[in-house]
Amino acid sequence: MDRLDNTIRPYAWGSPTAIPHLLGTEPTGEPQAEMWMGAHPGAPSRTGRGTLVEVIDTDPEKELGPAAVAKFGPRLPFLLKILAAGAPLSLQVHPDLEQAKEGYADEERRGIPVDAPHRNYKDANHKPELICALTEFDGLCGFRDPLAAAGLLDDLGIDSLKPYVDLLHAHPEDAALREVLTAILTADPEEMSRTVAEAAAACTRLGGAYTPYADIAHHYPGDPGVIAAMLLNHVRLQPGEALYLGAGVPHAYLNGLGVEIMANSDNVLRCGLTPKHVDVPELLRIVRFRPSDPGVLRPEASPDGEELYETPIDEFRLSRYVLPEAGSAHDLTRATPQILLCTAGSVRAGEHDLTPGRSVFVPAGEKAEVSGTGTLFRATVVA
Repeated sequence: MDRLDNTIRPYAWGSPTAIPHLLGTEPTGEPQAEMWMGAHPGAPSRTGRGTLVEVIDTDPEKELGPAAVAKFGPRLPFLLKILAAGAPLSLQVHPDLEQAKEGYADEERRGIPVDAPHRNYKDANHKPELICALTEFDGLCGFRDPLAAAGLLDDLGIDSLKPYVDLLHAHPEDAALREVLTAILTADPEEMSRTVAEAAAACTRLGGAYTPYADIAHHYPGDPGVIAAMLLNHVRLQPGEALYLGAGVPHAYLNGLGVEIMANSDNVLRCGLTPKHVDVPELLRIVRFRPSDPGVLRPEASPDGEELYETPIDEFRLSRYVLPEAGSAHDLTRATPQILLCTAGSVRAGEHDLTPGRSVFVPAGEKAEVSGTGTLFRATVVA
């Protein structure tokens, strides 16, 4: 197995302290948002044999296993991250696989450069993802019941929000949600900026359930995404709890430290809380306008100590082991590729000692015995 040297991405929303605290390093004063573990060409992990992209390209079947190559091609189909949100991320959705293929092909035909700021589809893959909290973790996930959203907006007592409140009482629910989100994102920018400022003041005054939206407005003054965010469920994960985010589900991470895993894609349609391009027509084509429960996941334990986070897709499979004593060993050998990440304590993985934030890549079929006292996350695929 290979010890991984991983890139930390300094996005503006990142916490300056959470990842350094996990790693036991000194903060630099700059935001440290995501640490990437995998073979994404944008920031592949480095090993003693070269980058993980180079290692896999040399012999895909040896590194990934014949079954994974047959199912996903000669590439690692997931990207594992440590994510540290110090401020809200953009409100966004991801396409399903068919939508991603269609959108990518269309933008290729139209000759839109892949790095153009108005390009939506960087690749032809979907991007389901899972976030597992390491600390208390706040996020938005899926639409509220429209009547609940109407009540939240109505209690702000702002005249300019009354039309949205009335629309949310209409039927059917999916049409009501579509009409309100469309109205928010296409409103006159100056009028919406004034509405957001009024809403921010009201949220600060009311507190309680409105506190997350006051914080969002503090970071994104005047952004229509502040109002759009109030259509969504607010959820606070406790350590060890997770959210699965499938295609078309609007979501945003607000604050906290977590382990994130996703299909190896960079396709994002933004709804707001960002200075970046918002393609409203394409966004409305991708969003699934139906109210839903956030569906907090808790791991299901097996007799061998593995705690699995069940998801409906095969590109990734995330589980964890909480190792209670140094003397016990677990054989994690699999016929598929793995990344093992320590998040607490001290874990021995093969010949490598892992402390929090340290990880290894385990080729398919490679012996993978772990021991120690701590918490270890295992990322692999279903093949």
